[in-house]
Amino acid sequence: MSYDVVVAPTDGSDPAEAGLERAIELARAFDATVHVLFVVDESDRPGDWDVVVERQERAGEAALDAAFGIGADAGVAVERHLRRGRPAEAIVAFAAECDADAIVMATHGRSGFDRIRHAGSTTERVLRSASVPVLAVPPDGTGRS
Repeated sequence: MSYDVVVAPTDGSDPAEAGLERAIELARAFDATVHVLFVVDESDRPGDWDVVVERQERAGEAALDAAFGIGADAGVAVERHLRRGRPAEAIVAFAAECDADAIVMATHGRSGFDRIRHAGSTTERVLRSASVPVLAVPPDGTGRS
């Protein structure tokens, strides 16, 4: 199998960075491009929605810039993408849109264990619905659970 396009979702957290680093390793091995994706979560809409969106977009731009720098340091082409929507659905749709060969993402992000226990994780939802292989990277970055 060839990996030309690798999607690496990020939320800017340390675990997400571990996923990004694994995506960059995979891309370097296959001379692939990493498409880093930050999704502004539109799942919950509080009353001050515009302020929340602006804050998320700033955080997203910072996370994408950091990912670009990590890729540049490793000699890997990184393209940055910021979308709005429900994270799992947006990740799967984006992977299909850019004809990704794989999705590499952290098993945990900003939401942590409590969200996984109660509502299911974004990674779990992506694993269930993606049409391409998904590498779920645990917080220690090993790729092993």
